[in-house]
Amino acid sequence: MQTFNWPVRVYYEDTDAGGVVFYANYLKFFERARTEMLRSMGFEQDRLIDEQGIIFVVRSVQIDYLMPARFNEQINVSAIVTLAKKASLIFEQTITRGSDVLCTGTVRIACLDSKNMRPKAIPDILLEPLHNEC
Repeated sequence: MQTFNWPVRVYYEDTDAGGVVFYANYLKFFERARTEMLRSMGFEQDRLIDEQGIIFVVRSVQIDYLMPARFNEQINVSAIVTLAKKASLIFEQTITRGSDVLCTGTVRIACLDSKNMRPKAIPDILLEPLHNEC
């Protein structure tokens, strides 16, 4: 089981009036880490649409906010596939600042046919390496 880590700098646009990261932006950070994880495995999402006819969509999210991130901080966003099924994936994700855990989440991803938006099996070329990840 290998955890993917993606460093992120908090920009002013990420923060709310209180100077902390706006709660919904943690979901954006999670999304970027999942995308970069796939990219690091050799899978670009635009090519998956064009060549495999699939897209990934968030089906559900459970998130716990533990500590705030603030403007200009360097944070780390991790992603690990804990379950890879025929047409869905479950990611466990964490955002940290040094040794402080700021946010944790479980994100369930569904694989859909890009044309009709119906569930579609994850191609073996992608599913095999994801199985090896979990």
